[in-house]
Amino acid sequence: MAVTALALFAVYLGVGFVLRSWLQWRRTGDTGFRGISGRPGSAEWLAGVGFVLALVAGVLGPVAALVGLDPVGWLAAPAATWSGLVLAVAGIAATLATQLNMGTSWRIGVDATERTALVTTGAFAWVRNPIFTAMALTGAGLALMAPNVVALLGLVLLVVALQLQVRVVEEPYLRAVHGVAYAVYAASTGRFVPGLGRLRSTDAAAAAGGTGASSTSGAR
Repeated sequence: MAVTALALFAVYLGVGFVLRSWLQWRRTGDTGFRGISGRPGSAEWLAGVGFVLALVAGVLGPVAALVGLDPVGWLAAPAATWSGLVLAVAGIAATLATQLNMGTSWRIGVDATERTALVTTGAFAWVRNPIFTAMALTGAGLALMAPNVVALLGLVLLVVALQLQVRVVEEPYLRAVHGVAYAVYAASTGRFVPGLGRLRSTDAAAAAGGTGASSTSGAR
């Protein structure tokens, strides 16, 4: 299953990054790639670096399995491995679908000077960060397909990086750009899972009172 995991990881990179960037370029003349935010050592920078390291671990986990690193305990069970395959395939499909949901607003990274449309429809009507949810599902599936220490550490690193990216990069940017529109949206829509991670009403009120940004100016 480690070979299959490597193959799916290649598909994931090809679909989620190469193909999506190419589609964005075809449509807008811009690949949408913005890179790692923040100064070296900052939380924003650590989020980007953590994500890159998680991608590296995504390759090293299956490779380690191929060279003989043993799986971790009960995760070696066939049921866990096959569940991982289903999760990985579903996660890859969901990653592309949710990326396409963003239309021309899709980006890799954040440019604080940029303004695009706030997307609240499709999968974004259910959760604020469905792309990251799909990426986490893909990472979990791939880790279960080669469940050794390297792959599991990579999964933990991925989850931490996604949390940092959302909490210290994406959300502050969106609050600053969209003000009341984002505050209302975030108060009614979960962060990664429907109903969970919504902004408290007091936070929404503070954001609404602190800025009057339009719902048609910048977003992720």
